[in-house]
Amino acid sequence: MSLSDLQPIPTDQLVFRLPQKFDSVEEERRHRQERLVAALRLFGRFGFEEGVAGHITARDPEHTDHFWVNPFGMSFKQIRVSDLILVNHQGQVVEGRHHVNQAAFAIHAMVHQARPDAVAAAHSHSVYGKALSSLGTLLEPLTQDACAFYEDHGLFDDYTGVVVETEEGRRIARALGSSKAVILRNHGLLTVGDTVDAAAWWFITMERSCQAQLLAKAAGPTVPIDHENAKLTHGQIGNDLVGWINFQPLHDQIIAAEPDMFG
Repeated sequence: MSLSDLQPIPTDQLVFRLPQKFDSVEEERRHRQERLVAALRLFGRFGFEEGVAGHITARDPEHTDHFWVNPFGMSFKQIRVSDLILVNHQGQVVEGRHHVNQAAFAIHAMVHQARPDAVAAAHSHSVYGKALSSLGTLLEPLTQDACAFYEDHGLFDDYTGVVVETEEGRRIARALGSSKAVILRNHGLLTVGDTVDAAAWWFITMERSCQAQLLAKAAGPTVPIDHENAKLTHGQIGNDLVGWINFQPLHDQIIAAEPDMFG
């Protein structure tokens, strides 16, 4: 066949992945658990661990005031589905055999309560997120990727120690508002999404955007993207479906590299 004989393939015959639909709540629960573990393993690979700090939560699809979370004191790099714990709205473990990180409950329970649209929330003490948070400033639209957060993230401009009280979690949820992310001053980043995939991707790309901003500012004067183009770019890349799509190559990589995670 010569090149002149080739015909375009109809777009409806090309593969394009979209978020899954589920026939049962059990199937959806297992899916969220598997995505949660994949995200945690990726966070481990990317060096987002800092001792016992850091957590990703996924709302249970049936008991929507409960969430699945990584257990206290276990490395992101070793977590399997069978290690996850289910925590109720009072911070009690109702499934699993490990303790819950009190900070995970205090922050995430209030975020999930304030944001019924948020299926998942991610927080860790990643290096560049911590560094930018110490400046008490927002992400600037210095790169295309950073525009995903343009006028779509908040700043919790306070620090009063390790978060162990739900009232502090409520204040963080208020600072998050309806946005996809919040910078916790002197602490780090927190992101949310309507899937585990989106919440995890927003954290990963926000951490990288913090790194880019710190590097750029250290190198010299910066040239930000103007308001109109930053808003346009946010509309193109800043929704949760785009976040989900961006996560898929990373998900494929971690599944291929670490098939033990679903045990």
